[in-house]
Amino acid sequence: MLENTVPSLRPGYFTKDSLGPDAVEFYRSQGYLVVSDALDRKNVAELVEETVGICRGDRGEFSKEGTRPDYLAQAEHMSDEEVQRQLLCIHHPHKMSAVMRRYLAEETIVNVLTSVIGPNVKCMQSMLFIKSAGKPGQAWHQDEDFIPTRDRSLAGAWIALDDATVENGCLWILPGSHRPGILWPMHAHTDKRFDCTHESHRFPYTDADAVPVEVPAGAIVFFNGYTLHRSLPNSAPRGYRRVLVNHYMSAESLLPWQVKQDTPVAQLDYRDVVMVAGEDPYAWKGTEDLARAHVRADGHGGCADGRKLL
Repeated sequence: MLENTVPSLRPGYFTKDSLGPDAVEFYRSQGYLVVSDALDRKNVAELVEETVGICRGDRGEFSKEGTRPDYLAQAEHMSDEEVQRQLLCIHHPHKMSAVMRRYLAEETIVNVLTSVIGPNVKCMQSMLFIKSAGKPGQAWHQDEDFIPTRDRSLAGAWIALDDATVENGCLWILPGSHRPGILWPMHAHTDKRFDCTHESHRFPYTDADAVPVEVPAGAIVFFNGYTLHRSLPNSAPRGYRRVLVNHYMSAESLLPWQVKQDTPVAQLDYRDVVMVAGEDPYAWKGTEDLARAHVRADGHGGCADGRKLL
């Protein structure tokens, strides 16, 4: 659990040593919090090296629309920079990388989540965003639209592998937008700034209400599954805004996500999960190996066929 707090320099920003009741209260009232020194340089370097290995195909196969990405055939002749520019995001990298899987239960993540969610926490998804210069962001959305939980306990842990700035496409959050407990309607969009993730709309906030969450490499941003957030394109002249995002929830709650349609509603429970803290009350069900690493389409201007990529 989090220890007693000391004053932090910026609202919502804490260090590992300053975490405490104030951080928990900020998360509950504003829907997010930042731990600015969660990972050290060695940790960040390890994750960056693993990112390059994944992009080169050195950690196993991943697919794009069901097939192996074409560029992998030439990856051995490409520089690290070139190979990373081929991708925007890989879903479920923990399925192909022991390093990525280990960071699901990183110490600060477990410390924060057991304080804001509860003692028993499970993870169901990881996402590795590369987002090189010129790549799009994501429009306003709530993660619970894509990963529904029964108790609204969904939380994201957004691990910065590069300094995230307004210029290179940092996270933007609408503080307190989780409090109504409403999932706002979504629609396909044609905004060229964003990938093909659908956009939330009709909510009672404006872009002027949003705050940029600029963080150094090694910081972790935690945010509630109902918190409205987005990111803009990487408009820097060069470089990346690489991020590993993991999603978690209370292990006490069933997860009605990507399950067989003939399953009774009351029993819907996705079991391709990783316990990161405490005990699994549903361990008697066992776990399944369902998800596979796959690539998110860039989708500048949205997806023409209206797909929702998870």
